Amino acid sequence: PDSFSDGSDHFALESALERARRMVEEGADILDIGGESTRPGAAQVGEEEELKRVIPLIEKLAGEVKVPISIDTYKSGVAKRAMEAGASIINDVSGLGLDENMGAVAAATGAGLIVMHMRGTPRSMQSDTAYEDLVGEVYGLLASSVQKAVEAGVERGRIIIDPGIGFGKSVEGNLALLGRLSEFCSMGLPVLAGASRKSFIGKTLGIENPKDRLEGSLAAAVIAVMEGASVIRVHDVRETRRAVDLAFAAKQASLRG
Repeated sequence: PDSFSDGSDHFALESALERARRMVEEGADILDIGGESTRPGAAQVGEEEELKRVIPLIEKLAGEVKVPISIDTYKSGVAKRAMEAGASIINDVSGLGLDENMGAVAAATGAGLIVMHMRGTPRSMQSDTAYEDLVGEVYGLLASSVQKAVEAGVERGRIIIDPGIGFGKSVEGNLALLGRLSEFCSMGLPVLAGASRKSFIGKTLGIENPKDRLEGSLAAAVIAVMEGASVIRVHDVRETRRAVDLAFAAKQASLRG
């Protein structure tokens, strides 16, 4: 209910189901479902409450959609139950940093695993956004998360990395990460970029309402594709799908030419 952009818009089960179906129709390749907001300053949600929010939705969707379902959580208990309910990807914004059992759950369930960089927790992450070497530090911590996952038994080929745009970075830092995503491709793993509607877009363009940040979100998605990102996490599926498909086609044509 307190998601930064569309909090409470699709909180009820039927509304969430309708929204998920529409996203698939509009071209979503993955549905990412979360029961706890990770916006800056967000309060923590207990595991039982998080489970009540996500499991019924995953169970219903798993029986009718043909795209993979991702559970957006940093709690291993929630991840395990989500896998049992029909999810196949774990999206851990803490990069295995907040629950020592998450790697083992990913390994035991055979889940795909997204590890993201975040400094601190959602509640504290914007309290310190200074880095001596932003890209180098984020790269190093992501490499550490990947190593932790592999040591827990997760196959390297099932891991995706996310530099964490909007998580513990300044406006300038987020812009720099976006423009240097290609440097993360050297890790040899798919890169996920999640910039849609985030505050750095609003502050850069002077747009307060997150829902009015479509143009900036589309620009960020296109930049991410041109920089080598393989997965784009978005709110506006139809518009972004069209934009990134064109960007990807142009990128592929340039490589052939």
